[in-house]
Order: sequence, then C-alpha cells, then structure tokens
Amino acid sequence: MRRSAHRFRPVPPRRLVAAATVVLLGATLPLSTGPAADAAPRVPACSADPAARLTSVPSPEGFLGFPLGTGQQRVVTNEELRGYLGAVDAASDRVVTGSLGTSALGRPLPYAVVSADRHVRRGTLERIADDVRSLRDPRRTSPRRADGIAERGPAIVWITANVHGGETSGADAALKTLYELAAGLSCEVARRNDNVVTVIVPTQNPDGRAAGRRQNEYGFDLNRDWFARTQRETDGKIELMRRLPPQVFVDAHEMGGRQYFFPPNADPIHHEIAGEAVDWINRIGEANKAGFGFNGACGGAVTTECYFNYSTYDLFFMGYGDTVPAAGFGAAGMTFEKGSASTVADRVQQQFHTQWATLGWAAAHRREVLDGYFRLWQDALTQGRAGALEPNEVVQPGNTVQFPVPQQTVRSYFLLPDRQLADARALVARLRRMDVEVYEVTRPVRLPTARAYGGRGVTGLTVPEGAYWIPMDQPQKHWIQAILGEDAYAPFPYFYDVSSWSNPLLMGLNAVWTGTAVRPRARLVERIETTGGGRGSAAPPWGSYRYELDSAAAAEFTFTLLGRGVALVRDPGTGAVGLPARALTGELDRAARRLGVTLTPRRTPATGSPVVRPDVGLFAGTGVSTTSGSHGEARYVLGKRWGLGLTPVTTADINDNTPAFTDRTALVVPDGSSPTGGLTAAGQAHLRAWVAAGNTYLGVRNEGTRLARAAGLTSTTEQPKPSGYTVIGSHLRVDVDGDSPVALGRPVEDFQFNNDDPILNPSSTGTNVLRYPTGATFWANGYTVGQDTLRGTVALVDEPTGAGRAVLFAFNPLFRAYNESGLHLVANALLAPGGGARPSAAPPHTTGVDPARAAAAAAPAPANLGGQWRPLRIEVAAADLSRTAAVVDRFTDTARVSVAGGSAHLVIPNPGGLQADEHPFFGDLVRALHDERIPLRSVVG
Repeated sequence: MRRSAHRFRPVPPRRLVAAATVVLLGATLPLSTGPAADAAPRVPACSADPAARLTSVPSPEGFLGFPLGTGQQRVVTNEELRGYLGAVDAASDRVVTGSLGTSALGRPLPYAVVSADRHVRRGTLERIADDVRSLRDPRRTSPRRADGIAERGPAIVWITANVHGGETSGADAALKTLYELAAGLSCEVARRNDNVVTVIVPTQNPDGRAAGRRQNEYGFDLNRDWFARTQRETDGKIELMRRLPPQVFVDAHEMGGRQYFFPPNADPIHHEIAGEAVDWINRIGEANKAGFGFNGACGGAVTTECYFNYSTYDLFFMGYGDTVPAAGFGAAGMTFEKGSASTVADRVQQQFHTQWATLGWAAAHRREVLDGYFRLWQDALTQGRAGALEPNEVVQPGNTVQFPVPQQTVRSYFLLPDRQLADARALVARLRRMDVEVYEVTRPVRLPTARAYGGRGVTGLTVPEGAYWIPMDQPQKHWIQAILGEDAYAPFPYFYDVSSWSNPLLMGLNAVWTGTAVRPRARLVERIETTGGGRGSAAPPWGSYRYELDSAAAAEFTFTLLGRGVALVRDPGTGAVGLPARALTGELDRAARRLGVTLTPRRTPATGSPVVRPDVGLFAGTGVSTTSGSHGEARYVLGKRWGLGLTPVTTADINDNTPAFTDRTALVVPDGSSPTGGLTAAGQAHLRAWVAAGNTYLGVRNEGTRLARAAGLTSTTEQPKPSGYTVIGSHLRVDVDGDSPVALGRPVEDFQFNNDDPILNPSSTGTNVLRYPTGATFWANGYTVGQDTLRGTVALVDEPTGAGRAVLFAFNPLFRAYNESGLHLVANALLAPGGGARPSAAPPHTTGVDPARAAAAAAPAPANLGGQWRPLRIEVAAADLSRTAAVVDRFTDTARVSVAGGSAHLVIPNPGGLQADEHPFFGDLVRALHDERIPLRSVVG
C-alpha cells in the first residue's frame, strides 16, 4: 500500500550564521538556488584502514579526560558537551556548530552539522538546504529539477538524544559519532560524509540532564510536546528542522531492562505517516540488526536477547520525536531505546552502533531516499486534491486492523470566527509554523454539506468573512489531517500515550470540515499578527477598549494587563473585558496582536465588575515534586505564561494557618495521590474558613477534588470505575451551565479532555458547570470502553462556601499546557468574584459543614491504584486468562483481574506514575505475552 508526506525550511550553524538565535526568530537566510553540491564522485579518496583518523581533531576521550562508555561514575556535563562540539568545530573543516536557543533555565542547546567539507562551506550548505526544501513542494519544483537534486545532493540525517534528561547514553554516543565523522579517514566515513549531511543534537533537555530527571524545569516530558511546542527547548529544535529538513531522524532514549529497541515499531502507526517513511524505518531496522551482529554489540551474535522490535514503542501520538518528523517532515522518524540496567559501556556502545548503522543505510540509499522524498510530497498533493485520507494498517505480526479509517472525503477545514477567535488565531499560528498554508476568508462561502466537530452533519452552512480556511490541497496534507482530524483512527488498541489530540477539540473551537470542492475568496495568512488584534482605529483618550475573554489567549492577555497594573472591568453577562483607552501602550497593543486578541475601540468609558489580579498559592503538599505532573504545569502556565507570582503553600501552612496560606486569595491544588493532602481536622477547618472569607480553592483531578471533599467543600462523590472501563486521553462532549462565572465565554456545548479521570457524581450544593449528557448528544472520540458510565456525571463543579468558592476539575485543565479550553476555565475560576479581592482575616471559628457535604466527606473514595497516573492495563480474551495469569505471575503478584463481556482485564498498579519505558517490567511482560502467542485485545501503557 502506498502512502505519503509534507513541506518546510532549514537552519545553518555557527560559522554560517553568527547568531543562530536570529535565524530561529524567523530571519530569512539568503539561500541561493542551483545544484546542491559540486558534481563530484560519490566517494573521494579514502583510506582502507578503518582506524585512520585526523590527529588534529580531538577525540571525546582526549577532550574530556576520560573514556566514553567505560563505566565512568559521572555523566558528561552540559558544559563538556558544548565544549567538545566547539573544539571539533575549531579543528575540522567538516563541522559547523550552532545553538537551537536556550532551555527554560537559560542553558544553551548546542548542535553540530557534519559532512564532507565541500558540503558545509559557506553558501553550499544553504544551497543543499534550499534544494531539500524545494523537494517538499512539487507545485514549484519540476520532476526534472527534483531528479537533478536527487542525483547530486546529499540527504539530511538528524541524530538527537537526551530528550529525557536522565537518559544520557545517546548523547555520549553522539559525541563519538561526531568524532568519527569529523576525524575519520576511512572509506566508510567518506561514504557517509559524501552522501549525508548529519545534524547532531546531543542533548535536547540540558536542564533535565543537569538534574538527572526525565522532565525539563517545568515538569514537561519534552517527548510529548512536539505538536504544541509549548516549551522553548522544543520550539528551537523544530525551527532548525524547518530549515534543515530531515529525511532520516533518530531520537535516542533509554528504558528499563537491558535490551535495545529499534524499529519496526509496535502498532499502532498513524495512518497519515507516508508509506515511504514507514518503509525506510523498517529497512533501517534491518540494517541495525545486521550492525548489532557485525559490530559485536550483542556480544558477537545477532540475538533477540539483545534487542527487540515490533513491541512497546508505537508511531501514533503526534507529540513524539519520531511521529512529528515522520508526519510533519516526511522523514523516517525513529525512536531508539537502550535498557538502562546495562553497563555504561554497553549503553554507549550500542547507541553508537545504531547511529552508525543508520547513517550507513542513509548513505547507501541516498538517491532512493531523495527520489522517494519528492514522490511522497507529490502523493500528498494528489490525495489532498481528491480529499482522500490514508487507510490505516498494522505492521506487527499477528495484529489486524480493528478500527479502519472510514470512507470519507476531506478537502477543507474551516475555523469559524464567531467565538474564541484568539485561540483560533493561535491554532493558525501553530499551523503556519509547520508550513501549513492557511487563508483568511474575505467573502462568505456556502458549503452544501459539512461536518461539525462532535460527529454532527451540517447542511447549507455559510462560512463568513474572517473565517480561516485550511485546504487539504497542499503539500502538508498529512500534517493537517494528523493535527486537525477529529479522530486519529488507531488501527489497533495499544496506547503508549493518549488517543485524541485533535487541536480544534482541545481548544473547543467552532470548526467544520467538508468534502465539497470549494475555493473561497481568501488571502494567505503570512503572520497572525497582521490578521487581527490591536487598536485598529484608536479610541479617544476618555474612551475604552473592549475584548472578548473567551479563550486561553485572551486570558493570557488579561493577566498581562493586570500584571502591568491596568484597571480592568468585566461584563458579568458576557464575560467581555474593558480597559481605559489611556492604558493601552504600544507594548500592550503589540501583545494583543501577538496573542490574536481583537481590541474594539469605544467612545465611552468601560463599565462592569472590577477584575482583580489574584494572589495565588500553589499547594506543595508533603514532599510533592515541583517539576513533575500538574504541579509543574501550573508553574509553567500560571507562573511563566500568565506572570502570576506563585507562593508555595504546604500542608503545614494550612494546618497551622500561617500567612503563607492565609494571605493568598486563591489556592491551586494540583493532581496527586493523597486523598486528604495530609490536612488535619484543624487544617480542614482552616481551609473552609479561608474559602468562606471570600477566597477561591481550585482543585485538579484526584487530589484536588478529594482533598476538597475530605474538607467538606463539596457534595460530589466519586464513583468506582467498572470492570474494563477505559478512557485513553479522549474527548467527550459536555453541557455547560452558564450560571457559573467559571463558564463565562464558553459555548452551551463544549468538549472536554478525559484521561482516565475520576468519575464524579453531580453536586447538590453547587453548580455543575460541565456535565456529560445523558441523552442522544452524548459523544466520545478516541479510545473509550464503557464510556456510558460517564453519562450524567460531572467534569467541573463550582461550589460556594460563604463569600468564596471551590472550583473542582475532575480532569486536568492544565494538561501539557495545550488544553486551551481548560486553561480558559482555570482563568475564569481565578478571576471570578470571590477569587480576586483580598478578604478580611479569616473568622477564628470553624466554618460549619453542610450535611450533604459532610456525608460526601464520610463516603470512602474508590481505590486509587494509579495515584495521579492511570494504572497499566492489559486485556485478553477470557478464555486466555489462565495462560495470561501464568505469564503475569512471573513478573508481579499485585495485578488485579476482572472478567466482563468475554474479556479478562488485568490492572497493574502504577503508584509511581511511570511511563511504560520507565517501568521495571511492563514492557518485558507485554513481550512475554507476545512470545507465548497470547492475542492481546488492548494494552494501555
């Protein structure tokens, strides 16, 4: 089966561009056209001695003062990584270096480009980059020119590592790879350098590397951030990829155990990843197998005791360092994983062998890859013009397609401008920064038929002026569908991560798609700042400006204004915000334009309820990490993006009623595993009194809702999850109760992201702001089993106590900072009355508890097997339970088993919240079940 791919732009390094950060901010390089490289033989003069090297180029061992991969007791530091790249650059004409930008803590993110010296000369690398980019747009590149590029030019291969800070061996191996390419004189080295331009990024997470932790400084897993690009470490990397687009991309990791994983991948593979890329991935896997045996990486023999394929690591979620290079750049995007239980020497050696074998394959198949690269973009254009979606398939032996892509035609997406326009513009900017062509409609266009998100048909829709049109008839067709598609259509129910990430659903936008061939009057959006926002016609000095606070982007602008001391008022009916005309400085006007917020001038002063900047405490509980989970997400969204000073509030602060707690006007309690947060009876009384005095409690997911229940702040109770119930990062429709100020600016029906969240019964003492429908409007996408259990339950509750309120999210509204509709709800909660004005001192007496709330507090909470993370799950046929149990017993005695509907469900507690690759045995268990030929109906890792 044939599939296809996309289009972009490259970035040069230090000696080509004096300040790489300028390039990353969008400066256009003076890239010339013409042949990609001199017409030279594919292999220049070289040595038959594989050990021949230039002595002028320092080896890693010589530079560092210790040998790589010999069990040294310390990790190569970030400074040493940067220093070595600079030393090789200074010593070798084959290398140029640069920086992708800086990390959250300001550490540089170095990279090196290495190839034959004639490829990296000033001007030539720019021509190579320009030629490769031109292959990505067959509308502007003739087959004849593409053939010439493929005949003469090198392919581009990326070697990246250490996206998870504690997974260090890929970075060490990348130094060895750089040295061999920069210093080697053998014919093997010459073939690689002559046929390939290699981009090496040794560490993608210097802050995590320095701290020895998986996440970055804000607790983000950077290998989940690729489509949203919320973190600066991700953003700079993708900007360089736009300028030096890869045809092969390696992301080197570590995992539990001792084995090594390289593709072929486990199912599922996202259906919009081009067939050429999947073919290259699988063939590189075969080359790696041969390399392991030939180079003695497994002790001298090719053996699956050393490596495995077709298991654990899928190619599905569009946030990974393999799926985004594959779907967004048409590359052979690959995750390599080495078991961290092996010695340092083995880890570094095997990481080097896979990098070297991959480069060897790319060099040997350079012409074929470049020809295929052009062809996959041609296929994308053909499919987009016809509105054809790629069918999905499985590659893992024994699997079958269980959820096929339906027969439907998709030719255009439209983002409608009637609400949440700033978030729609944010999505447009996100698409443009992946080289998707987006147009602003300049004259209304009628669609005979269309589909609205949420599974509804629409007839006779008129798309108004100001809407955004994303046609599929363009090279980035695959990426458009992968990001905007309502359903990802997983062919097989194995999920290493979430199953839904449709951007319009995450933002709750009013959007439609159609299979009708239309070409509306529209203009190309170059930069989102030019399409709306800003003052337009100025208001008089005595007048005001007004904007809709109905989006996450508008919320960020609101907190920016409050942080500058601007006096704001809000219409309690519509949620719109007004500000004095005199307060709008040029800086704030530019901020509005950058965020896509439209400011409407008025000749009258602004009126409404005052909006006050909240003084937020962030609950740290007892020993909670500040760089993981929703605590880190709160630090990033509320602290970094919204500029709110977050005061840590501990369990002891609440129990002792200290000023660190009582002086705050809002308290955010992130997700966690404690049902009470460690509060004593006195602490719970202090919390109730503090809320009653006019403050806001904002609780997230498990710990946030359970702590509130234990303290008598809510009458919601939690349902146990029935056997087999599974919701894997999915979207569901919710009804919105507009009586709560938390719902201001949201539509009457919205979408909410559920990731195996607690199931809450409605409150009898508060407003059930978001409720799952009971009737025909109930709707879910992604992978859900037993989702009817959610009918009539609630996702968000606004509970009044005295003059204050408790706002309880059953889901995580801060999830990865890309759940924009959730971010907007959090902003509403913090800005609602009772959450801004500083209260008087809390009453000295204990606030009484409503009987319904007291009953809820006394009700036992369901067992929380997974802490703040979902447990690990395996589903098999009930008839296979005994065989499955025998295998599971070899690994653990803590699995819980239930049988329902002909399936046996095994739930493995995961109190540490470990990912499948971090877990000490889950990956080995799944592979053992495969070895026993036990069919797996679903796996949730």
